[in-house]
Amino acid sequence: MHKPRTFFSKILLFGEYSVILDSKALATPYQLFQGQLNFKKSDDASPSNQELLSLVRFLKDHRQKGKLNFDLDLTSLEFDIGQGLFFDSTIPQGFGVGSSGALCAAIFYNYTKYEPEFFKDKILELKNYLSQIESHFHGASSGIDPLISYINRTILIKSKTEMGVIDLPSYSAAQGALFLLNTKRPRRTEPLVNLFLEKCKVHSFNQFCEKILIPATNGCIDAFMEKEIPTFVEFFRELSDFQLRHLTPMIPTLYQDLWQKGLDQENFYLKLCGAGGGGFLLGMAKNFNQAKLDLKDYEIRPLFYF
Repeated sequence: MHKPRTFFSKILLFGEYSVILDSKALATPYQLFQGQLNFKKSDDASPSNQELLSLVRFLKDHRQKGKLNFDLDLTSLEFDIGQGLFFDSTIPQGFGVGSSGALCAAIFYNYTKYEPEFFKDKILELKNYLSQIESHFHGASSGIDPLISYINRTILIKSKTEMGVIDLPSYSAAQGALFLLNTKRPRRTEPLVNLFLEKCKVHSFNQFCEKILIPATNGCIDAFMEKEIPTFVEFFRELSDFQLRHLTPMIPTLYQDLWQKGLDQENFYLKLCGAGGGGFLLGMAKNFNQAKLDLKDYEIRPLFYF
């Protein structure tokens, strides 16, 4: 294996669902949670170890079917699993912060011949390789989650064929903030994405996405990166309102009233963080100290101050 390293979780700041329709998206590493491959020190069974066994069977099957088109040392991986290899992780599963992505990044890093520098100018190729591994967990994968974990940098996705590494802007003021709200309930991504794809088959919903969801998402990203705070706040509010109106099944029932309260009182706004259904919600407040009072009964954590 290469030199041991840690793989962090990720946050999709903007682009949930709309990226499927070719909007922009902005994703960044989140170093609160992390994981790395280790060997067990005892004979105790490990769920992560069992998941690795399932993954290696999936990859061997994919290789036989010609669906694994890059070098991956499955023989060594399978042997190491037999010796107690497992993914030692603090990343919560089913919370939208890339637990499977970090695992896939760790597998790719340790069991391919490629050095990380090889992909410096080949991000799309790297994303494709990683998506083949992560498809075990979601049926299909964009490869974005493991990509973020692997390169440990923020990625701006401009389209399905154009993306690149960027640095998030540095704000001097610190009154406002993006924050995470923990719903404390896990969820599965695949059924929610399938529901969205079904909704997209309805012409009127598709039009709403083209006229509201995509422009609001792109507007959030552009205004945030250009430090245009009033514009950013307005687009964030529009995105929050759209999701409450048209993506209600993705919002946990217990949080829909709170979501509406934010829109009504305008002290904070909420949006999905990934597929929704549970996990974390992403919030924005122009005055984070005020938002903390409004949300004192909830577990929130600041993510980025502006």
